[in-house]
Amino acid sequence: MALVSLIVTTKNSGRTLAAFLESARRQDYEPLELIVVDNRSTDGTADIAQRFADIVIDAGPERSAQRNAGINAARGEYVMILDADMVLQRDVVSAAVGAARAGAEAVAIPERSFGDGFWSACKAFERSFYEDDTLVAAARFFRRDRVLALGGYDETLTGPEDWDMSMRAAGPSGITFAKTLILHDEGTQSLRNLYLKKYYYGRSMPAFVRKHGAEALKRISPLRGSLVRGAGRMLRHPVLAAGLTTMKSAELLGGAFGMLSARPANSDSIYRSGTT
Repeated sequence: MALVSLIVTTKNSGRTLAAFLESARRQDYEPLELIVVDNRSTDGTADIAQRFADIVIDAGPERSAQRNAGINAARGEYVMILDADMVLQRDVVSAAVGAARAGAEAVAIPERSFGDGFWSACKAFERSFYEDDTLVAAARFFRRDRVLALGGYDETLTGPEDWDMSMRAAGPSGITFAKTLILHDEGTQSLRNLYLKKYYYGRSMPAFVRKHGAEALKRISPLRGSLVRGAGRMLRHPVLAAGLTTMKSAELLGGAFGMLSARPANSDSIYRSGTT
């Protein structure tokens, strides 16, 4: 059996990290290697990581650099790139390995959200439309040598680095979805946090567009085809649909202002909030 390295990046992720690591340890596939790449957490994240992980690394300043540090330290034939606010179904790794053995270069995992409060419910409602949308999803599972040959994650990008890696690794064949599920813990969302997250990610979008042109524009367009095709569901859930529209408007505004702004001198001020 091929060794799979699970790589998770953390930054003050104490609220969710134990649940993620426990779900990683419950996988029905082995052998596994669990690598946590922390970025100077101050909330006990590193202590939680030490209890569960095989390797704990401190690296930064951003998620792309953390991921590259984890990939360089990994020993697995395959790497799976994950976030600390996820909970994995037991067959996530085995399903991804199966897709890769069937010929997939870049494997995405469908996600469903859960959380507390109205805006988290709206985010979960939105994500439910994207489970098989190849323009929204990003691959998380690759052959390690493939990622290394591509030069790893682009450390000049924060936010669209997932799309960038997926597009480069998958090539013209596109990503493949594994037949399993990741649960995404949204916590308690607010419009302010959603706005700030898109504002922050928006700073990298011009570089992403310059790099990938029309394919990048398809991914950042607010006119999601999967949302349009789901109009019937929205009509059946008018309160969530209204909230989703408000939420997407706030995110669009944040992303637009981010694209128009220069990268801040201290990006850590937003990154430390733990948004992913």
